[in-house]
Amino acid sequence: MKITQLECLHADGGFRNFDFVKISTDEGLVGWSEYNESFGGKGVTSFIENLAPSIVGHNPCAYEALVSRMHALRRTAPGSAVQQAIGAIENALLDVKAKSLNIPVYEMLGGPVREKIRLYWSHCGTYRLSWAEEMGLPPVRTLDDCVGLGREVVNSGFTGLKTNIFLLDDNPRLYCPGFLRSEGFPELNAERNVIRAMCDQLAALREGAGPDMDLLVDLNFNFKTEGYLKMARAMEAYDLLWVEIDTRSPQALSYIRQGTTIPVSSGECLFGRVEYKPFFDCEAMDVAIIDTLWNGVAESLKVASLADIYEVNVAPHNFYGHLATMMSGHFCAVAPNFRIMEIDCDTVAWHDDLVTVKPQIEQGHLLLPSGPGWGTDVNEEAVRAHPPRNG
Repeated sequence: MKITQLECLHADGGFRNFDFVKISTDEGLVGWSEYNESFGGKGVTSFIENLAPSIVGHNPCAYEALVSRMHALRRTAPGSAVQQAIGAIENALLDVKAKSLNIPVYEMLGGPVREKIRLYWSHCGTYRLSWAEEMGLPPVRTLDDCVGLGREVVNSGFTGLKTNIFLLDDNPRLYCPGFLRSEGFPELNAERNVIRAMCDQLAALREGAGPDMDLLVDLNFNFKTEGYLKMARAMEAYDLLWVEIDTRSPQALSYIRQGTTIPVSSGECLFGRVEYKPFFDCEAMDVAIIDTLWNGVAESLKVASLADIYEVNVAPHNFYGHLATMMSGHFCAVAPNFRIMEIDCDTVAWHDDLVTVKPQIEQGHLLLPSGPGWGTDVNEEAVRAHPPRNG
């Protein structure tokens, strides 16, 4: 079997796009993967297309050899968009190989440790605050809306939710200076009004969701060490499952972890074992967040194995579409040290149409797909019916 073509396809996802890689072969098998270009990954498509000639004509089943080949060709520019492109191609290769064997990807990678995967509702209220119109969602504007949202999560069967920082004053908005989406840049300080707003938001979500709901907070890249520690200490009263923190300094993150009683998660923007290891060496995190789209599922499992040596659990970074959820589900099925899986529940009305088989979710758990490959394919007709907004 030989690779004959590699294509990138894109669909409207509301305030973002859904991006896909399609690998075709001379035996008619097609491999799919999802990637993302909307958040800090501009140019990934170009990198994928430029890497395509290096794998066309080769056997897609030898994915380790092809991944090594691509890394060698981009040796002087590792990580970032280059790794995201390699990860996207790696994942499509995994789909092809598993389909050629007529088995799910997780069977090819060692077989499932679990068949049900616990999920948490991610970006709870975030999209309704910032992109309600684009997504066709009910808006979040007040603390009462947060109370209602907490009830909605419970009624949906989920047992965990993760939120971001909302400023619900006369101008309701997301607080996200780390990505240049609000005031607070470039200083990245935890001002008193931001700390108060976060605590009020957590109190409202707790009121609506009740005492048994696991609350998680993602602080992203929005503060520096001092600010992260202030925020964490202020949130300790709300019994969080974890606080998620992004930083490039393993030493700083270790210092924060030692200074709060809340478990710390991090790593969603790290690439490969070489970037995770310094954080493990510093005992900087309780849970390692791994982006299986950026790293590739095979490499992500290698990171998970490394984390297990340090007694660290792992969780996938999964704020993408249905195909990505299936892909991350295969990772969660195989990794023994899995903690909990992220999923975005607020999405566009046509989201289900973009795949041939949508994820099966029961009582806040993803059930493992049984079909070959990822257990679903991209519906190209539906993708064409919803072209990306940015062309």
